[in-house]
Amino acid sequence: MDLTGVRWRKASLSGNNGGNCVEVATSLPGAVAIRDSKDRRGPVLILPPDEWEAFCNGVKRGEFRLP
Repeated sequence: MDLTGVRWRKASLSGNNGGNCVEVATSLPGAVAIRDSKDRRGPVLILPPDEWEAFCNGVKRGEFRLP
């Protein structure tokens, strides 16, 4: 998938201190792209919008908390 010119947005809870930062592009047709903002040339995870929504809902419910 060609991601040239895609508009990325940083997660609202990501700080500017170089910590855990995620960027998301939701303007793609039929896909959501996710990347590490500290490694913008690194790998990109591509999900269908329904899977992205399910992931976000799981985060909100606390399903992915580490022990």
